Amino acid sequence: MISIMSCNSEKKTNSEVISDTITEKYWKLKSLNSREINMVENQTCETFFILKSKDNRLKGFAGCNTFGGTFILEKRNTIRFTNVLSTLMACPDITINETEFLKNFNLTGNYTIKDDVLSLSIGKRAPLAVFEVVYTN
Repeated sequence: MISIMSCNSEKKTNSEVISDTITEKYWKLKSLNSREINMVENQTCETFFILKSKDNRLKGFAGCNTFGGTFILEKRNTIRFTNVLSTLMACPDITINETEFLKNFNLTGNYTIKDDVLSLSIGKRAPLAVFEVVYTN
């Protein structure tokens, strides 16, 4: 019998295991309140967010404005966003309602991830927003 042992015997805590699935990833918006979202021609960047595990920072782009804040991950896929603020540039002809999009971060209580698709929800209701992970080189 061959036994293989790892030199790294450090175990991850619950919060580290939880954060491995949602943090440090580029989450691109697919739908908002059950409406599909597509980038328009004059939009400079797609709508996305990233959760940075260092300092529990939220950062992203809402369609016209950049935004940021903080987040707290808890057991059972519970997440809370706090201090979500954005820049205040005016952008004509964008199709996403940024106020509605950003409000959903404050409403979110939990999340699910399946096949690189992230859903932010309140309880067992339909998702507020759905994102897909985008992998870059």
